[in-house]
Amino acid sequence: MTRLRRILLFALLAVIVLLVAGISLTIGWRPFIGPRARPTTSRKFESTPQRVERGKYIFNALSACNVCHSQHDYTKHGAPVIAGTEGAGQVIPFRGLPGRVVAPNITPDMETGSGRWTDDQLARAIREGIGHDGRALFPLMPYGEYKALSDEDIASLVVYLRTLPPVRHELPKTEIIFPVKYLIRTAPQPITTAVPMPDKSDSAKYQAYLVKVAGCYFCHTPQEHGQVIAGMDFAGGNVFSEGPKDAAAANLTPDPSGIGYYDESLFLQAMRTGYVKARELSSIMPFGVYQNLNDDDLKAMFAYLKNLKPVKHRVDNNEPPTFCRLCGQTHGAGNQN
Repeated sequence: MTRLRRILLFALLAVIVLLVAGISLTIGWRPFIGPRARPTTSRKFESTPQRVERGKYIFNALSACNVCHSQHDYTKHGAPVIAGTEGAGQVIPFRGLPGRVVAPNITPDMETGSGRWTDDQLARAIREGIGHDGRALFPLMPYGEYKALSDEDIASLVVYLRTLPPVRHELPKTEIIFPVKYLIRTAPQPITTAVPMPDKSDSAKYQAYLVKVAGCYFCHTPQEHGQVIAGMDFAGGNVFSEGPKDAAAANLTPDPSGIGYYDESLFLQAMRTGYVKARELSSIMPFGVYQNLNDDDLKAMFAYLKNLKPVKHRVDNNEPPTFCRLCGQTHGAGNQN
């Protein structure tokens, strides 16, 4: 009996060692112990007219916060924000999400919004993916892109959010299914050093900054099981289901299958009007928000896209959705790749 117990004990220890090693070498321990998170501070961002104006620009144009945190009328071209819902949040209507994802009410309403959240709690949520209650945010909130927001820009954005009219809009909590609700805990990364604003005189860095915090890479780079597909940067194919019908993100690279035929004038027309000459863009592409970008920023973004590595990947929302072997998605013209 003693020998049997010893064998069982050794077997149990071996299983534990293998389990510990397997977890350490694969998903790690974050899903079990919680996300990386820095403690918030009591800092309060000074409100100035310049910060309010800059924050308004980030919210309504550059980072397109009101795309998810406001409700839209998808029966109209450009999906305009429904009056009275700016910043009031919504249950994200995308199909195929791993549970219920809620963009919270970020108006300063004291009961249903962000009125009781500190400035640093807001800043940490936006750039680091940690909610005011310490949970990891579902990465449909593109904090991986917003982490590039400079310290001054995040201060301006928070200052502007405080100026929104409070809207009482009670929403359910985000509920992500197992095991995704635990796996997303591995994503947040604390910001512990200063994030400077790139100098506009360094055009390459400033162009990259604009494209990053506008979320272009986030939407236009195809993913599989939450991981970007190597070699497909900005090549499109991700399918979005908000609105009356599905639409895939376009290939933004300068390949002929992408936007290689665009010139600066056509790019500005598309972003301002939602039309590429006579072709109407899906309102799932939030040109109704990006049309608020100023000409200099739009031109800088186009200059960045024009210098991307060309990727051959045909995406056409006017064609029937078919499986694409390159991106693993089912999108228009997928079978032509």
